[in-house]
Amino acid sequence: MKQMDISIAFFRSGILGYGGGPSSIPLVHKEVVGTYKWMTDDEFADVLALANTLPGPINTKMAGYIGYRVGGYVGMLNAIFSSIIPTIILMIVLLTSLASVKDLPWVAGMTKAVVPVVGVMMATLTWDFYKKSYQTLGHISAGVTVVGSLLLLEVFHVHPAILIVAILLFALVKRDKAAKVEKNSEREVG
Repeated sequence: MKQMDISIAFFRSGILGYGGGPSSIPLVHKEVVGTYKWMTDDEFADVLALANTLPGPINTKMAGYIGYRVGGYVGMLNAIFSSIIPTIILMIVLLTSLASVKDLPWVAGMTKAVVPVVGVMMATLTWDFYKKSYQTLGHISAGVTVVGSLLLLEVFHVHPAILIVAILLFALVKRDKAAKVEKNSEREVG
């Protein structure tokens, strides 16, 4: 039954995730965290951050990791194929039919309508991650992280992978320091 759930989850995100990674990330989040509860929001955020640093399509990388985590090697292959098969089929069907109707106004309007929908989906996911981060970091640290990241990306043109790796390293160092402080306080109490 677990393999069927993996297949359904990634098939749905693959078939509905028109527009690539940004549109499929919220769909994968809904399936993995909301529907099947295979991960928490924090774990999903970690997987998303790691997948963003690696080359290639993000949905495929996330499907492979999550499928492996839930169902081993079979789950990994199941998740990857379930996420790419709908895209392959849709690409073949749409590209052959789109060539004949691409100049019609309603087709151009449809493709333009996808951009704001994906923007709203990404904004919703970003807001959810921000709420989680200020619960653990506090408003000031979370706000500084968001504003600092935005400045580094937009003003100084730092590559997103470099920023993600730097934030991950900072989180690891901060967690190690917190663990040492907790360990020292336990020694003093005991």
